[in-house]
Amino acid sequence: MRAREAVKRSQDYPHAVLSYVGSDGYPVSFATHFKADIEHSSFEVGPLSAEMLPSPGQQVNLTFSHIRPVQGIGYDERRYINVYGPAAVSDDRLTVRAETATGWDEKETPFFEYCERNVGRGLKYFEDVGSRPRLAAGWLFFIATRLPFLTATIIPVLLGAAVAASHGFFSWGLLGLTLLGGSALHLGLNVANDVFDDMSGADPTNVTPTPFSGGSRVIQYQLLSRRSMAMMSALFYAVGIAVGIYLAETRGSELYILGVAGILVSVAYTAPPFRLVNRGLGEAAVGLGFGPITTLGSYFVMAKEFSGEALFASLPVAIFIALVLYMNEVPDKPADSAVGKRTLVVRWSEEGVVRAFSVAAATAYLIVALGVTLRILPIYTLGMLVTIPMARSIVRDLNEHFDHPYELMPAMQRNIGLHLFAGMLLVVGYVLEILI
Repeated sequence: MRAREAVKRSQDYPHAVLSYVGSDGYPVSFATHFKADIEHSSFEVGPLSAEMLPSPGQQVNLTFSHIRPVQGIGYDERRYINVYGPAAVSDDRLTVRAETATGWDEKETPFFEYCERNVGRGLKYFEDVGSRPRLAAGWLFFIATRLPFLTATIIPVLLGAAVAASHGFFSWGLLGLTLLGGSALHLGLNVANDVFDDMSGADPTNVTPTPFSGGSRVIQYQLLSRRSMAMMSALFYAVGIAVGIYLAETRGSELYILGVAGILVSVAYTAPPFRLVNRGLGEAAVGLGFGPITTLGSYFVMAKEFSGEALFASLPVAIFIALVLYMNEVPDKPADSAVGKRTLVVRWSEEGVVRAFSVAAATAYLIVALGVTLRILPIYTLGMLVTIPMARSIVRDLNEHFDHPYELMPAMQRNIGLHLFAGMLLVVGYVLEILI
């Protein structure tokens, strides 16, 4: 922050905290009154008692700070200014000329963005002390793989198995293998996305990541190297492919078609030269992979044949998982745009993005209603419609907080929940059909 700007902003604070090193070598710090002189970028501080005065010409620090405690939450309205400069002593007052200044205002730069913009300084500190940032292995695995997003695989696998069970085909062992193979491929995709987004500059450029967007950040924080992440991705893909080959050999070679299609879609999602997400095709790829491909694959493992009903039932799930990616791209819009990552959110206006979300969500509900009307889906799957208020609240918040990533986070979390709850209600609808 420029010194003159700091002096100007200091007028919003009721008092200053004066700090300096005392004659005994210990820090001295206390609150005091001040007057700002914007024209000369200086402060008049005092009155002070004789024992509180620093030595003439001594470097001092003036801190101006404000926070507001919020019960049950923590703090907000956080802001501060730090000014450094020499102090001229005159009787019981000081004149402090501002030479350097730093500061932060939470209204201008949200806390998480503030932290992200200072990652470089944090890493420089670790370098200077000859260390490196570390996390416990379990927690690092959890973050690097973005484990909670496995619901995107679990839901269509369970749905395909539920449809098959309603047709008289089911095996707990086969379900477990399908979940293992699908989850391994999904984790491989998650880790690979981080690798390719780091290579393209999309993640390093992003200073507004959230728990739901912007990648895992483990490469940017130097918790894991790009090479380590690439090796982890390859290992997950190897496990997923091995399980897929076993299932194809034991349940039917038709699974090879879905398996190859799923792997190609997942790799082409961010990997060059395809980079489907950069071309505005990311949502379609995610919807296809975590909708029809996974649901049909799960059904085939159980029944050794494909099913039009399973395909139809997968469509709402495909739409909702595509909307998870779609909404998570909103906070990434500035960074994606800067590196030429032309997602749908980058390509469309704010109004167009919100409108498309509304239309897509409404289409998912219409598909279920139509499926029940045409007797394609069990009547109990209409229970999914209870999530409509959740979808409406997400649209409302998306419209209100489009340009405020951290205020949008609760809606992003609900959007993930929408996919989870809607998908599980479809599964429950089939379970009720079986039981009743």
